[in-house]
Amino acid sequence: MKNILAISGSLRQGSSNHAILSYLSSITPDDTNYTIYDDMANIPAFDPGLDTDSPPASVATLRRLLSNTDGVIICTPEYAFGVPGSLKNMLDWLVSSSTLVDKPVALITASLGGEYAHASLLLTLGVLTAKLSDETNLLIQFVRSRIATDGTITDMGTIERLKDLSRIFVANIG
Repeated sequence: MKNILAISGSLRQGSSNHAILSYLSSITPDDTNYTIYDDMANIPAFDPGLDTDSPPASVATLRRLLSNTDGVIICTPEYAFGVPGSLKNMLDWLVSSSTLVDKPVALITASLGGEYAHASLLLTLGVLTAKLSDETNLLIQFVRSRIATDGTITDMGTIERLKDLSRIFVANIG
């Protein structure tokens, strides 16, 4: 079995980013475990003094989850032309742990614009030496016009791009 951990950069459960991750879950092959991480709100603000062999429990749990996964999918909005603070904070906790070193990561930025957060995250994930691929990086602009209020993706182009990303990502992990 392949294991994918999906992370939303939005803490809001009804967000477009959660809808995209849920859609990807629905098209994931049966031989793949797909888990959406939902504990980011409980990760404390990054403190280098606490980044030891015994970090806060929520950080230790995240690191363990990442160590036991074959690939990570991040889907995030852009806030004020940048990366949401909670997502950047989470990534800061991973710098010293090496849990993303050579780990396949797909990045989806789904927002009104998104290009600034997307570029910033590519730099951050590069510093963490995550394994990135142009084929599994996707910028979905004007996302609210592509998803209905119930979370259904209504834009066929977006659906096809997500299917391609998922197919390529799953084929390249594990």
